[in-house]
Amino acid sequence: MIKKLVLVAAIGLFTLLISQTTAVVPLTPPALQSPHQLKIQETAESARPNLANYWDGTASFVVDVPITGLPMGESETRIMQNGEWWSWLHASDRSAGTVDQCGDPVEFPGCTVIYKSDDNGITFRPESDPPVCTFACQQCPCDAATDHTPQQQYPRVSYDGDKLWLVYEYLGRSMLRTSLDGRSFSPPQRVAGTGLWSSNEFCGANEKINAHPFAIINTEQCLAGGPPGIFIEGDVVYIFVGLGQSPGGLGCFVGHKNLPPSQYKRCQNNPLLLGSSVYGDGDLRGAGANPYWDFRMLSSADVHKVGDQYYMLFEGIRGPGPNDPGDTQFGLGLARTVDGKIDGRWEMYPGNPILVDVPANIGIGHADLVIDQGQTYLFTSLDGVTRSRLVLRGN
Repeated sequence: MIKKLVLVAAIGLFTLLISQTTAVVPLTPPALQSPHQLKIQETAESARPNLANYWDGTASFVVDVPITGLPMGESETRIMQNGEWWSWLHASDRSAGTVDQCGDPVEFPGCTVIYKSDDNGITFRPESDPPVCTFACQQCPCDAATDHTPQQQYPRVSYDGDKLWLVYEYLGRSMLRTSLDGRSFSPPQRVAGTGLWSSNEFCGANEKINAHPFAIINTEQCLAGGPPGIFIEGDVVYIFVGLGQSPGGLGCFVGHKNLPPSQYKRCQNNPLLLGSSVYGDGDLRGAGANPYWDFRMLSSADVHKVGDQYYMLFEGIRGPGPNDPGDTQFGLGLARTVDGKIDGRWEMYPGNPILVDVPANIGIGHADLVIDQGQTYLFTSLDGVTRSRLVLRGN
């Protein structure tokens, strides 16, 4: 059952971010608070509801913009210094006519591209027509194994006050790049320990892929990857990944900003979250299936700090039902830290999955939360057809 969704007017006040580029007219890089690290202050803005209010039931997400122009699937939106809202997402020739920087069509699922909004996140369009891959290839034609052009999936972005850090999935691995302008990125670096592999190698706690009652058995037996997440606090980088399957978990890798990702380590408290231990009855749908909504896999962490607490939106997948060709049941979850430490104890929101009951749709779990001047917005798909913008309002 979809929670009551009320159409409300858009509110757009700018939070400025970053821009310095060799591709366009340079702008001054500002020393600016990270969009992730919202600090509730004693101002009129503090009266606006936040994720803590959602948790305690005094606020709800309501539809602000039904159709934003963002493609189905995922997005990661930040507000730039010039007031534009930029959204990084992956697209292919099949989905959007995307070409790489050598001019060749991009295979599905596609590369990372940029969509922009000049009306405060109400409507988005691709930066170019057709969309062009953001990451340059080392040479032309692009090489899939080196440049990852056909699979730069589910990008997540963090800002450390100096540069953007972007992580994406390639073959289950977490790949990290950095940029001063959001367009020109460093070569990819793999986060050590992430990916899919066979169990004859080391398989960490809760990284094992177990049998699913209605899914095809994988040749790989271990997972620490999938759609990733990223959060930077001070000089520490956290990369969030899915851990194992059936049941699925969610954990992180951690390292100092000055270290290469090849030296990042597993977080000490993995798994931070653990999904349902059972699939439940195969015929269950709707609210009756909600207790099992995250059995197969957890991923796509979107972490924000509100006050002294960390909150995480994430995707849960129950997996396929009987005779389904692939995963058909998805959900959007919310969690928070118990003691205010990322590498510590987390708890699930008791009303998970939020917004839509199982089976939901393939686009709902890759949520994109933006906090602008104390106002909380959420980009996701409620119907599996369009990507909407929701806003957090007091009940």
